[in-house]
Amino acid sequence: MDARLLDILIQSFPKILLPGIMVTIPLTVLAFAIGLVIAVVTALICFAEVPILKWIARFYIWVIRGTPLLVQLFVVFYGLPSVGILIEPFPCAVMVFAINEGAYAAETLRGTLEAVPHGQLEAGLCVGMSWWQIMRRIVLPQAFRTAFPALGNELISMVKDTSLAANITVTEMFMKTQRIVAVYYEPLALYIEVGIVYLLFSTVLSYFERYGEKRLATYGKR
Repeated sequence: MDARLLDILIQSFPKILLPGIMVTIPLTVLAFAIGLVIAVVTALICFAEVPILKWIARFYIWVIRGTPLLVQLFVVFYGLPSVGILIEPFPCAVMVFAINEGAYAAETLRGTLEAVPHGQLEAGLCVGMSWWQIMRRIVLPQAFRTAFPALGNELISMVKDTSLAANITVTEMFMKTQRIVAVYYEPLALYIEVGIVYLLFSTVLSYFERYGEKRLATYGKR
């Protein structure tokens, strides 16, 4: 590594990190939070086998999990304007990532909901609790505790998937890196550098995931 390349990497690091903090992380947090709400509603519909709504939920999961995320981004951002629906890049990315995450997380939650012993539902009904009270106080807390590692893994995957938002002109850190590469013509070093930043973000999230697992395990023993 010569002095010129080292200087480029030093100068580009804050330029890459700032969009990561200002765009990539907010995009991930917003999309994951909204996606989690969608997932809970969808999983509960499937778990309760609500007529009609169950088939709508299954169709939604089937379509979203069966099509690439990049295609979904293109359909919404580049396709919808042809029918008069215009969405700004960042809200579009949040919406598409949330819908995509909702489908995957819904299946995770549905599996953990079905893993809760059925006798606990019957016990809740016996003491006069409503179905929603049983879900909120008994079933969902256990399901989330079981699903926490898988959901944490999906959150980490979403951080990396946000690089796809560059394809719809969201100026996150991967797009910023592409612009820097176009100026200095050092693709290998600069793309490795942005990869290290993604690795840094993922490592921090992994730490919080492990911390959360320990806290939940401690809470479950009380």
